[in-house]
Amino acid sequence: MDRLPPLNAIRAFEIVARRLSITVAATELHVTAGAVSRQIRTLEDSLGVPLFVRGHREITLTREGEEYFRAVTSSMDGLRKATSRLMQRTRRTQLKVRAYTTFAMRWLIPRLSSFHAANKGIEVLLTASLDPVDFRREDIDGAIRLGDGKWQGANAYRLVSNLLVPVCSPAVAKGVRGVADLQRQVLLHSIARPDDWACWLTAAKADERVDSRSGMTYQSSAMAYAAALEGQGFAIAQRFLVEDDLASGKLVTPFRKVVDMGDFTYYLLTPADRAESASMATFRKWLLAQFEQEPV
Repeated sequence: MDRLPPLNAIRAFEIVARRLSITVAATELHVTAGAVSRQIRTLEDSLGVPLFVRGHREITLTREGEEYFRAVTSSMDGLRKATSRLMQRTRRTQLKVRAYTTFAMRWLIPRLSSFHAANKGIEVLLTASLDPVDFRREDIDGAIRLGDGKWQGANAYRLVSNLLVPVCSPAVAKGVRGVADLQRQVLLHSIARPDDWACWLTAAKADERVDSRSGMTYQSSAMAYAAALEGQGFAIAQRFLVEDDLASGKLVTPFRKVVDMGDFTYYLLTPADRAESASMATFRKWLLAQFEQEPV
């Protein structure tokens, strides 16, 4: 049956072998030199081999002792590293944040690494859902939601202007001269935002010529944007969510008309009936600062 030698003796051996001094090891372990010597003897008796050559004023490792020291050192180093990693994780604060899938994928996740790099003690647990938020019943610290800024039981921090604009690939744009040409194009919709095309077409005074319900519908705006990138038609986009694709030229905006949805935009929500934690305050300030740095 496999068994381990006495672990206290292993610890004493590792220090004595590293220092080559029983006296120094005794000081490090806060015990007497005699206690260290007894631990070494116990280990040698357990293993059945001598580990040290004892001289008048010095000790050295035997061949078996050197081999065993290398193995013990490797194991002890692994144990120290594993312990350090575990303690670091247990000291981290977990922050539970909910967002929409498209917002998370196209805006938040690409930037979240910078938050973690600057705040190593905070772990953001990000989930995606369309469901309404109820801080009284749910174990979450914050949520990013689209609305008018008025939520019962929540503090609301406005994040960005919600600007609607049609986008498409450069190849698709070549066949478009004016808004009326949209009647011959495929309109790409999101189930979560069924009225965006109607809103934009009405503002562009093209609602009587272009059927806002025609085209293809996807589960999320992220899917509609992906279809637009593949040249499948026009998506009605929230501009800040496609800003990187517009800057790179992967998507273009053939029309000048932009619809500002005003107060109906994205907000960070936090519970109104409980004090804001230090980690949530850190995340809130970081999030607001990110939007201040970007054009909207």
